Amino acid sequence: MAFLRSVTPPETGPVVHGDDVYLRMPQMSDYSSWAELRAQSREFLTPWEPAWTSSELTRTSFRRRLKYYARDFKEDLGYAFFLFEKDDDTLLGGLTLSNVRRGVTQACTLGYWIGTTHAGQGFMTAGVSAIIPFVFETLSLHRLEAACLPHNEASVKLLERTGFTREGMARRYLKINSIWQDHVTFALLEDDIHR
Repeated sequence: MAFLRSVTPPETGPVVHGDDVYLRMPQMSDYSSWAELRAQSREFLTPWEPAWTSSELTRTSFRRRLKYYARDFKEDLGYAFFLFEKDDDTLLGGLTLSNVRRGVTQACTLGYWIGTTHAGQGFMTAGVSAIIPFVFETLSLHRLEAACLPHNEASVKLLERTGFTREGMARRYLKINSIWQDHVTFALLEDDIHR
């Protein structure tokens, strides 16, 4: 946990810079733009995400989400980021590093989403590319894992493009859109980026 004290202003958390994008921890001031982007992207995101609750986009739900993120950050269990366009600070989507495991594992899981109007423009590729050094250099982890639905071609291509290796199939891995679904599993090792 010493690295957190040395690189993190307590109110905002780390900022990660990439090509044409930057990532920072979500803040309450992001609520309106987040709720608007998520609402307009609902149809686009529904096939790839857990079922949305009826209160998903409320201010109260967002505040609860921020508390969860802050707790995970403080306890080195997870790191949530919003993805912004560098030129005009437009909110594009989000990335999470969850399920941080220390000890002999030194790994975490990558998740991500992008708003429908920003998809297919390279923003998430830039975001994932930017988060990789944070995982291996700042967090000092050894392994970054990700999984996606086999028919999510955009996500499969994103992971392959950013250096992940396909490792297998996890049967009925996550409950997506209210159905337990198989996922293709991927991983990126610290050694992979130094080859």
